[in-house]
Amino acid sequence: MNFIPIIFSIFASASTFLGGIFTIKFKNKLREIMAFSAGVLLGAVAFKIFPEIIKEVSAGNIESIWVMAALVCGFLLFHILEKTILIHHAHEDDYKDHKHPHVGIFSSLALAGHSFIDGIGIGLGFQISPAVGILIAIAVMSHSFIDGMNSMVLMLVNKNSNKKSKIFLLIHSSAPILGFISTIFFTLTSQLLTLYLGFFAGFLLYIGASDILPEAHSENSSYKLIGLTTLGVILIFAITRFI
Repeated sequence: MNFIPIIFSIFASASTFLGGIFTIKFKNKLREIMAFSAGVLLGAVAFKIFPEIIKEVSAGNIESIWVMAALVCGFLLFHILEKTILIHHAHEDDYKDHKHPHVGIFSSLALAGHSFIDGIGIGLGFQISPAVGILIAIAVMSHSFIDGMNSMVLMLVNKNSNKKSKIFLLIHSSAPILGFISTIFFTLTSQLLTLYLGFFAGFLLYIGASDILPEAHSENSSYKLIGLTTLGVILIFAITRFI
């Protein structure tokens, strides 16, 4: 049994948990972390996921139009869910007049469902190749940290106790491992895996470009934040080329 993907799924879970703890300890550094994470997500899509898709399309395993359709579906699906059902990001000012504990609980559970899908992404990535699996895991760990922060913020800002908030953070943190475990019981054909890569690329692009990056610059943009995003991209480029 290959324990490497199991280890990475555990890392993703730990990243989620640490994100929640980080929210409590270092509230003044959240924007810098978000800026860097957005660069990591962009780099993962551009330098590993897209090249893998191009290789499969060139081999004739699938038509490129269907991969791009999957990408658009991944982007739009999360956009629609976020804007109509999920509360993925919340600012304290948005809840200053209406703070209800159940809002934080439902939001935290929604984010846990998102993290469960992340765990599936790690498992399916390793079905393609170890390199793809590792890059997807890195991308997942990057935004899982942000998800952990969001989960804690949503619980606390809606008047949930610290104890209850930490309980739901633990539930959220276990989701990537459970998602990965589910992939042990099924496999996908190369065509379906390629479509999934397109879908996942769209999902990551939305998270990075439409969610995390705007949040990082929501108050004041700076050269420091731009530099951290660029550093995230360069880091993934270096990993894909030299490791």
